[in-house]
Amino acid sequence: MNKELIDQLITIRRQLHQFPELGYQEYKTAELVSGELKKLRIDHKTGIAKTGIVATLKKGEGPCVVLRADMDALPMQEETGLPFASTREQVMHACGHDVHTTMLLGAASLLQKKDFNGTIKLVFQPSEEGTNNDPENKSGGQRVMESGELEGARAAVALHVHPLMDVGTIGFMTGQAMAANSCFKLVIHGKSGHAAFPHLGIDAILVATHLIQSAQAIVSRYTSPIEPVVISFTKIEGGVAQNVIAEKVYLEGTIRAFDLKSMERVIERLNQMITGVSLSFSAQITLEFNLRYPSLLNDPAIHSKIGNSLSTVFGNKNVIPIDPMLASEDFAFYSRKIPSMFYFLGAKSTTSDPFFLHHPKMQVNEECIAPGATFLSEAALELMKNLT
Repeated sequence: MNKELIDQLITIRRQLHQFPELGYQEYKTAELVSGELKKLRIDHKTGIAKTGIVATLKKGEGPCVVLRADMDALPMQEETGLPFASTREQVMHACGHDVHTTMLLGAASLLQKKDFNGTIKLVFQPSEEGTNNDPENKSGGQRVMESGELEGARAAVALHVHPLMDVGTIGFMTGQAMAANSCFKLVIHGKSGHAAFPHLGIDAILVATHLIQSAQAIVSRYTSPIEPVVISFTKIEGGVAQNVIAEKVYLEGTIRAFDLKSMERVIERLNQMITGVSLSFSAQITLEFNLRYPSLLNDPAIHSKIGNSLSTVFGNKNVIPIDPMLASEDFAFYSRKIPSMFYFLGAKSTTSDPFFLHHPKMQVNEECIAPGATFLSEAALELMKNLT
């Protein structure tokens, strides 16, 4: 990759970083992406999965390969102090999606000049971080797969920056690579009353504490100790005054597991506990799920078919096996329909203490952009040769 293209990509990345947008609101992001694709004379469709873009590079006859990047940011206040930090209150690219979008544009530029036989679909996907008030509780990845735009694809590849891995390295895992994720909301309906006369009310805060404690037993006592499962309550709101029994408490959280059957067992047990706690305290408790991602499956056959690309771009010693993780990714929806590989790209900053993803001080080393874009392009080319 020449310096002129690298400089162009860094400029694009910084512009994306300064003007982040939340899921299904990536209007300016999509406009920028579409503009760059027009400059490259690459045919593309806008409005896929609401605000997404699917571009198509077709040369000759051959298999169809998918390269995917996500575009959305997180509802966080940036604290990096970068000269190109987010200009938008409580919105930040704290997961590196600005870099993912930039790398895919870089790959598009490289592939436009290559000869190949087949079709490459470049997916610029919205709303990976959640459903973001989607009326059907569907993420961008699920909506892309339901759009029909990727029908007939033989393989899919995606990259995710990893701010704790050195630039020039790439991490992979095969099989069950990332967890299924079920995000939930609970509402506990008690009965208000005077704090000095608690027997006349139903204390929703007390009910919430019992439910939170009881739910932890699902992992510690109703799940095999060698089976990775997590239940985390991450948000709690309730009460109106120091001397008033709380009538309502709102809880939010997430369940993670690799195996989908394990996930369903955990949800079933949680429902049983909710029923028991509700009866014990004469409270009403409602449970709803606003996000359901399956686990992400990495296909070892696809990994082997792009081995030369990995070794050429990174060197064999820098292609590093890593452990599966209980983080989730809606690339899982692609992996359930298309043989796929999802890689972690080393992006450790050298100018600050490294912070992990979803941290307000997280920074990405822009030197990762060139190898990331190069790998995406080389992987697509190699897959088209090896899938015929």
